[in-house]
Amino acid sequence: MAQRISNVALIVRDYDEAIAFYCGVLGFELQEDTYQPEQDKRWVVVRPRDVPGNSGTGIVLARPSNAAQEPFIGQQGGGRVFMFLATDDFNRDFADYRAKGVAFVREPQVMPYGKVAVFADLYGNLWDLVQFSDGHPLAVSSR
Repeated sequence: MAQRISNVALIVRDYDEAIAFYCGVLGFELQEDTYQPEQDKRWVVVRPRDVPGNSGTGIVLARPSNAAQEPFIGQQGGGRVFMFLATDDFNRDFADYRAKGVAFVREPQVMPYGKVAVFADLYGNLWDLVQFSDGHPLAVSSR
């Protein structure tokens, strides 16, 4: 049996501001932006740029469907790091994100598994920017 996680949903306040952040600031690719009239919503999927031919997990940018979901904008991880963005070049991406105004809430650290810093997205969700050590099973290769 072959399986993979194709997408995860991230609750956002506004599709266009979220696309601007994830694609314009973080450099993700917009994979799909399709209006669904029967539900009066958009199916918006962004994905980090990846090694060619490797289709990593996408992020569905989803507006709240009801008032009960609204408080979770920016709080999907309950105050913990919620997403983990692995890179093949930590220093390059850290400098680029910082220059673009990304708010880092924990400065870079070298850990046994690699180099990591924590940043907040435009809504306050926490992300690890991490370059796993060579040989680590989650290390990103620039093949």
